[in-house]
Amino acid sequence: MPRRLNLPDSASVATPHEGGKLFAPSAARNVDAITNLLTEIAPPTGHALEIASGTGQHVVHFAAVLSGLTWQPTEIDATRRASITAHLAEANLPNISTPIPLDATASDWGAHHAGKNLITLSNLLHLVSATEAQTLIAEAAEALVPDGVLMIYGPFKRGETLVSDGDKSFDDSLRAQDPEIGYKSDQMVLNWGKTAGLIPLVPREMPANNLALIWQKPA
Repeated sequence: MPRRLNLPDSASVATPHEGGKLFAPSAARNVDAITNLLTEIAPPTGHALEIASGTGQHVVHFAAVLSGLTWQPTEIDATRRASITAHLAEANLPNISTPIPLDATASDWGAHHAGKNLITLSNLLHLVSATEAQTLIAEAAEALVPDGVLMIYGPFKRGETLVSDGDKSFDDSLRAQDPEIGYKSDQMVLNWGKTAGLIPLVPREMPANNLALIWQKPA
């Protein structure tokens, strides 16, 4: 899952910050919008798993606002896990666990992380292949309890259409580095969730042309 790509500052670039933390400007920009959405769709209590927690900026904000959930951050990159740990130490919240390594594009992790009421993922699907994205969604479906919710945030095509010149430029730059990655069709991704046994809910338009794709596991 980890990719060494030449990404613009508007993407998942992170820089060193005080106290061992990393800071991603994109996470700072979108955290409030994602948190507001989660307050609408997340179950009030239970266990939440964040896939690819990155710097840790998101999960501490989520856990502070959605305090009825116990949060498990995950991150395959050791440097970013250290940043998550630093953010957790500063936030000092009782409802976040120590970050663990997880490659969510690998097979068979869903059964090992079963019992989740909520799974979230931000800004990753355009950086992995279609096959990896399908595996991630299928494993997340396996990890959810009945009525559990999966939310995936990021840039997507609308059907097969890129909605802005900036999106087209970014997608072109990703595919030039690796032809297997790039923006995915929103409908195609929603159908992957259906194939995995999840019920698609109405996607939510988010700032900067992003989307939140949402599914619920049948009761």
